Amino acid sequence: MFVKDYQLVLRNITMEQTEETSVQNSKVKGLYRRAMGLGDTVQFVLRVIKEAFLPPFEFNEIIRQAYEVGFKSIFPVSITALGMGIVLVLQSRPALVEFGAGSYIPSMAAVSIIREIGPLITALVCAGNIGSNITAELGSMKISDQIDAMEVSGINPFKYLVVTRVISSTLIIPILVIHADAISLIGSFIGANVKGQISLRLFFGQVVEKLSFNDIAPSIIKSFIFGFIIGIVGCYKGYTSENGTAGVGKATNASVINSLMLVIITDMVVTQISNIFNLL
Repeated sequence: MFVKDYQLVLRNITMEQTEETSVQNSKVKGLYRRAMGLGDTVQFVLRVIKEAFLPPFEFNEIIRQAYEVGFKSIFPVSITALGMGIVLVLQSRPALVEFGAGSYIPSMAAVSIIREIGPLITALVCAGNIGSNITAELGSMKISDQIDAMEVSGINPFKYLVVTRVISSTLIIPILVIHADAISLIGSFIGANVKGQISLRLFFGQVVEKLSFNDIAPSIIKSFIFGFIIGIVGCYKGYTSENGTAGVGKATNASVINSLMLVIITDMVVTQISNIFNLL
């Protein structure tokens, strides 16, 4: 009886040690996969930068992708920007009026939209719209062996598919941000006239008077960075997707989530850097 109890205890201890070892091994493997994934991402980014400056330059494909990216994003960006402009003024107006600062509504709206709301909202919308489209398109080409077929035919698929999309998204996002800023300011004007009355000339006169180079420059810089991030993440997830259609779906989902997180983190970092150099 004593021998059986001893064997049972020894077996339980062995099983617990085996489970602890397996858990530790799984953690080590997880950290190794993350490290390798980070290294692959850095190599991917460096290759994109290198290929972007090497001939041949696919100008026609860049223009086509820019048109596709911009055209598909104009409507959602416009609707979101218009709504944000209206809501911003409607929510801020009571507090400003209570403290006798109702006349500062145009200035407040201009600074808030140009500095932060316009670039961030545009990037978030485009991360879901553009990033997912790029990932799904490249992922579908990957699993259907179209990329391999391009290599066999003598075409550089990385330059034609990846570099062109990254460049087009980098260039088109700032244009969409300027468009979103204008639409959002129009929404602010509409919101200011919901419970008050201000002329179009007076509203935009105060907007132009308040804005300065230090308000516009960081916004444009952030826009280029956001576009580059969205293009890189979308292309990387799509170009490296595997495991069939299920893998493409997972890659698309990961692309959107990673793009949103990186855009928000980058926005915080750029804002802090701007504060250090007194640009904001």
